[in-house]
Amino acid sequence: MKAVIIEDEKLSAEHLANLLSRVDADLSIIANFDSIKKTVAEFKKGLTADLLFVDIHLADGLSFDIFSQFPIDIPVIFTTAYDEYAIQAFKLNSVDYLLKPIGLEDLRKAVEKFRKWNAAGQAVLLENIAGAYLAINKQYKNRFLVKVGDSISSIKTDEVAHFVSEEGCVLLVTQTGRRYVIDYVLDQLESMLPPDSFFRINRKAIVNISCIEKVSSYFNSRLKIKSPALSDDDGIVSRERVNDFKAWLDK
Repeated sequence: MKAVIIEDEKLSAEHLANLLSRVDADLSIIANFDSIKKTVAEFKKGLTADLLFVDIHLADGLSFDIFSQFPIDIPVIFTTAYDEYAIQAFKLNSVDYLLKPIGLEDLRKAVEKFRKWNAAGQAVLLENIAGAYLAINKQYKNRFLVKVGDSISSIKTDEVAHFVSEEGCVLLVTQTGRRYVIDYVLDQLESMLPPDSFFRINRKAIVNISCIEKVSSYFNSRLKIKSPALSDDDGIVSRERVNDFKAWLDK
């Protein structure tokens, strides 16, 4: 079985190669690349392998760019030192991920898991990698245009305290309490706003985590948010969203 290590830290690459020699005597490392550019160039030349060990952070960017630049039809085991967002995104989509410093038993289990993959599983893997890559690199809205009399102003997204639906209109409310009507509905805004910063707490409101001053228990297994310029009625987390809201706060 042929494997390629894509890792920009020489000592980490050597450590991984040493562990692999102990885990599987039939596995040989045929190449070691330290950048996206070099990896893509070599695979375009026709390099083939059975398995890739890929660090997430390389010298010239995130390794996910490899898969967007060239369709490499090879299963992947990702490695990372600290990027928990990437871990969450790829935990279900790659053969496995390994957290540095890589341990012998973790590596052994990952290789065994890889051997259980069949051709169909590999095809699903590659499709999911592409989807996860797009999700990670999605560009969220940075600012909103609002009308102020006869003029138009731009409000930065991180200046927004919350969005609220009132009487058929959606209002953007800034952290200073200014309110502007915008031409979006809350369903649209949910996909446009960075999910780490904004959460839809009920059918009427989306809140910015930086503006939440207090969260307390409320009637009927719900939660109540205290946030500037957010009314008591609009600041109730609906019961069906409570668990997701708690998980969002705990990221």
